[in-house]
Amino acid sequence: MKVMKSDGKIVKFSPNKVRSSLRRTGAKKAMVDRIMMRVEPQIKDGMKTKQVYEIVHKESKKESSCVACRYNLRASLFRLGPAGFKFEKYVASILRAYDYDVEVPENDLHGVCVDHEIDVIATKDGRTVMIEAKFRNDSTHYVDLKDTMATWSRFLDLVDASKVGKTIHFEEVWIVTNARFSDRALQFGICKGMHMIGWNHPKEHSFAKMVDHNALYPLTVIDTIAKNELDSFASQDFMLCREVAEKDPAALARQVGLSIDRVSEIIESCKTVVELPD
Repeated sequence: MKVMKSDGKIVKFSPNKVRSSLRRTGAKKAMVDRIMMRVEPQIKDGMKTKQVYEIVHKESKKESSCVACRYNLRASLFRLGPAGFKFEKYVASILRAYDYDVEVPENDLHGVCVDHEIDVIATKDGRTVMIEAKFRNDSTHYVDLKDTMATWSRFLDLVDASKVGKTIHFEEVWIVTNARFSDRALQFGICKGMHMIGWNHPKEHSFAKMVDHNALYPLTVIDTIAKNELDSFASQDFMLCREVAEKDPAALARQVGLSIDRVSEIIESCKTVVELPD
């Protein structure tokens, strides 16, 4: 049986890939088996992968709202857009959860040649990292060679500037994206020693696995959260369900400027997302 990917490519339908994506959410084998028993009869030859995703999401919701929300991760990242500012804040929140000291700079940093806008600065174990957060709101869009070379050029200019005291010194440069890298982008980045963190790269430490490992799901995995509500939370640097789940409803409502009833609902949804399914 064949299905059509978002870029128009026809590929063989792989139940094992669907199973793997469900197991990624923390769902146990028995639950995955039940979901797949209902999913597979609904898959038709020539179906779009987006339709397959919708079927899996619907059937997983019948088992566990936690699994359904976690399975919804990639689509929820697109809801951070169309601008990349919320994605930068989300990347910063993820790194804080991994014990980095993190800053989202408000001002450009001085290079030797020109000033540069830096998305995220992270420090851990005495090493300071310049991070380019590349947001894509379409699954067919890649981070390409041009993007990677531009990031490397900015890094070199800032390294040179640090030698003459114009800016801080960076030991590393990362590109973090919710998308995939083109082959040439990866080839160049790896050759230069850049840390390339994409949706499915590197295999054991991909962006998706960084999120899943510590349940660092964005607020947008909650289907009911509105844009204005997300804006309110983002303005106070709350991007993770895990952060919100731990808050007192009354205090959080005052902080983000929403009603206590609505904030209580969002907190309960966040608790459901971060708890492991049975």
